[in-house]
Amino acid sequence: MDINKEKLVSCIKNLSKPKILVIGDLAMDEMIYGDAERISREAPVLILQHTYTKLILGGASNAAHNAATLNDRKVSVIGVMGEDYQAGQLIETFEKAGISCNHVIKDKTRKTTTKTRISGSITTSITQQIVRVDRQTNELLSKETESKVLTEIEKAIPQHDAVILSDYHIGTLTPAVIKKTIEIANRHNKIIVVDAQKNLGSYKNITSMTPNLPDTQKSTGFLIKDETGLKAAGDKLLEETNAKAVVITCGAEGMFVAEPDKKYTKIPVFNKSEVFDVTGAGDTVTAVYTLALAAGADFPYAAIIGNIAASIVVRQYGCATTTIDELLSAVEKL
Repeated sequence: MDINKEKLVSCIKNLSKPKILVIGDLAMDEMIYGDAERISREAPVLILQHTYTKLILGGASNAAHNAATLNDRKVSVIGVMGEDYQAGQLIETFEKAGISCNHVIKDKTRKTTTKTRISGSITTSITQQIVRVDRQTNELLSKETESKVLTEIEKAIPQHDAVILSDYHIGTLTPAVIKKTIEIANRHNKIIVVDAQKNLGSYKNITSMTPNLPDTQKSTGFLIKDETGLKAAGDKLLEETNAKAVVITCGAEGMFVAEPDKKYTKIPVFNKSEVFDVTGAGDTVTAVYTLALAAGADFPYAAIIGNIAASIVVRQYGCATTTIDELLSAVEKL
């Protein structure tokens, strides 16, 4: 497609205006680094001399973080955390990012979802991940906690311009939470965008969704080999969800936007040569795409802005974010 740079720049400059609500599986990445000192006498394992620990927002929290760096921190989250040490760390990380967690529910029966990666410098120039420890509760929310989440959803949605449902299938987005969120968002004419990895057809009457290619194939039940397959998949998801648009992210092949009445837009990838780490890039696309829609962009231009944002964050290690200035600079180079 031909891209109007002036229109793109105008859309990007408006990203700071909308207020975004992210509902989903809140998580934190704990990155522990150290220098390999010697082999332990207790077991054949490395002893690391700890150098520093870095806390990064992951899962639905990463989508919120991506939005917060672009819209003057007008972002709130709804989700569940435990009553553990990691909960305090997660709240502190949210606060540093300027994200409101006033609507977050604590449940002592659940763990605060945390992925701890321990990495060591084996030589002066090489740092590699040695082990990862996951803390999470995979069961659906209890009825008591679910009721509390629904109450917060009822309060929060009217105060925001758009809602992101970020489903990492850890248990926050129960059928009742999904149904109630969509119902309230539609009642208040709010944009609602879904980022989920499976059961895509269960999200009815939404504004849009942003599945990647493998998840789209699983959901539609057929292999997508070319643009004809993308059109068929887009049409099927539009029919199943009654969405106004579906954005299929295709990795190195860019994005594909499907809208009703056989309207399709193929968007190329903007950065093939500098990909360092794709972790969290899907969250970036969803967050920036949603912001752009809430700022008044149409579906193809919102997807283009999301694609440009992803092309920036994949140059960094781990879940990363970008800024309006970086987006504008990237547009100049298109």
